[in-house]
Amino acid sequence: MLPRILMIEDDERLAGMVVTYLGQNGYAVAHATTAAAGLAELKANPPALVLLDLMLPDADGLEVCRRIRALGAPLASVPIVMLTAKGDPLDRVVGLELGADDYLPKPFEPRELLARLRAVLRRPQLAEAETSVRQFGRLAIDTGARRVSIDGQARSLTSYQFDLLLALAERAGRVLSREHLIDAVKGESLEPFDRSIDVHIGRLRQAIEDDPKQPKRIITVRGAGYVFAKVQDA
Repeated sequence: MLPRILMIEDDERLAGMVVTYLGQNGYAVAHATTAAAGLAELKANPPALVLLDLMLPDADGLEVCRRIRALGAPLASVPIVMLTAKGDPLDRVVGLELGADDYLPKPFEPRELLARLRAVLRRPQLAEAETSVRQFGRLAIDTGARRVSIDGQARSLTSYQFDLLLALAERAGRVLSREHLIDAVKGESLEPFDRSIDVHIGRLRQAIEDDPKQPKRIITVRGAGYVFAKVQDA
């Protein structure tokens, strides 16, 4: 099966040229002209890589990048190469800090685009082999098998609880608000006054904490949210 690229780009002439060129070099390319259509296509048919324009008609490409990185695994880890006609170095810095894997200014040579795609696509294979199991003290999270264990003993989690734990663990040491957590797990906006995340955190603590009333792994930060302890069982 050909590696599949999703291009989110409102310039249909440019997209047509890229689709043809990458097709001639062994890639299947799906094209979306808006952020909404691109995110829907990403969820319906996960690609090997996303080519993302910075200036889209319905959303900023930086916001689209942030939303992709906030999705649950494995969509959150899809490689992203950003494209832009803007020359502001700050946009490049922000894009990379939001999780873009590379950044290519327009106009670009098709051969350079192809070389960058190939380089980025080589990275996930190496990363997956090295990081399928994440260890935090006695707690192990196997992202491939979607299994959580403490001292080798499996803990029963729902799919949502696993995604919530992974969202916290991937950002260990950082305080995450309720809005950020729901966005990270569901990729959707928080409803007003929605406190359901607190219920899920409580159930997750029941599964992974030695004493859920005195949590050491998922810590409440009053008025801010939750933080997953980077150092555990020290």
